[in-house]
Amino acid sequence: MARIAERLLGGCALALGFAAVGPAPAAAAELSMLMVEQPGCHYCARFDDEIAPKWPKTDEGRAAPLQRMRLGAEPPAGVTLDAPPPLTPTFVVLVDGTEHGRLVGYPGEDFFWPMIAQLIERAGTDLTTDQTEATP
Repeated sequence: MARIAERLLGGCALALGFAAVGPAPAAAAELSMLMVEQPGCHYCARFDDEIAPKWPKTDEGRAAPLQRMRLGAEPPAGVTLDAPPPLTPTFVVLVDGTEHGRLVGYPGEDFFWPMIAQLIERAGTDLTTDQTEATP
């Protein structure tokens, strides 16, 4: 009888141990930003001068690393767009390689940061730093 009780209690402890662990957490979504560009694009050049050097140093850049694609080219492997970009530059926020939102055109540095921050936040990433502080 003692052996049966010991086995039952051992089984309960084992079951409780598994219950305490619970299900494995879901993997975090991978965020990135795809810039669609073309040679000779004046606004692409402005972005490259005003934003590109700062991008990796900002909350937005750390949350959504920048990728580039030429207008008319096939999207990079693993990337799915809702529609072909109509003009350059077009900035597409990707969640696990799938389009989650886009900004068509470059509105200038003052408008770019809050618009992109809003797209990234809608994609499920909380950018807690004030954008004026995030912009070096």
